[in-house]
Amino acid sequence: MAAGHTDHFHHVRDFPHFELPWGIHLELPSLFGFQITKFMLLQLVAVTFLFFVFRGLAKQAAGGQVVRGRWWNFWESLVIYMRDEVVRPTIGSDHHHDDDHGHHEEPKVGHSADKYLPFVLSCFFYVLICNLLGVFPWMGSATGELNVTIALAFTTFCTVIMYGTREQGFIQFWLSLAPSMELPFFMKLTLLPMIWVIELAGFLIKHAVLAIRLFANIMAGHTVIAVFLGFIAMTADSGLWAIVMPSSIIAQILVGLLELFVAFLQAYVFAFLATLFIGAAVHPH
Repeated sequence: MAAGHTDHFHHVRDFPHFELPWGIHLELPSLFGFQITKFMLLQLVAVTFLFFVFRGLAKQAAGGQVVRGRWWNFWESLVIYMRDEVVRPTIGSDHHHDDDHGHHEEPKVGHSADKYLPFVLSCFFYVLICNLLGVFPWMGSATGELNVTIALAFTTFCTVIMYGTREQGFIQFWLSLAPSMELPFFMKLTLLPMIWVIELAGFLIKHAVLAIRLFANIMAGHTVIAVFLGFIAMTADSGLWAIVMPSSIIAQILVGLLELFVAFLQAYVFAFLATLFIGAAVHPH
């Protein structure tokens, strides 16, 4: 809007170039007939950044060593928080297994929910870094593009099915969508198929909402900032600019701080919901 675009959402769309000040467009190349876009490149930046961060963190913690340094402690604290406050309590532990003497055996190493931790952490940190890249001028948040969030939600959908199938078996996983009910046989023949269809629709809708929620929240933040900046351009040739400009800048800063909070919050919400879906798949009802 500030640049004179009629498309009100121009600021948050994906393009095959980066828009720089003074109307400069940094065009991105096309490889083998495949056009590279801004959000594709930013996602690659996010993956590369996380690779080096967690490679370094793994080296710091190798052999049970204490992680030292504020930079590494920051990332370690996020990992521990997601493990201890999200994944373990949400998914819970596996059922105890009986040994040959009828005694219950506890898991011997770590927590049984930790096997789901790599996927949940990948979701959290990937979404977080993609969100935070939008804070930098002339960048953008790939998670403000619906195609990106659909891909993330579809990945979660496939992962939930994979974990559920691995724990219950393929047929039992899909049958477990409908709750078990103590009903007469003929009522079951009528009610259970209907309930199963409703539960299947809910299962699909939950993952679709996962994509829409992330997309809408990230796009909204960038759009509001663009609107406040647009007020400056609209009043540039009038006497109101002296009042509108400082007010718009202050409002933009406040919304920017709120957007920084939302970047962490939406990454947490996405990872938490993914954890809930996994927990429901591996521990039905």
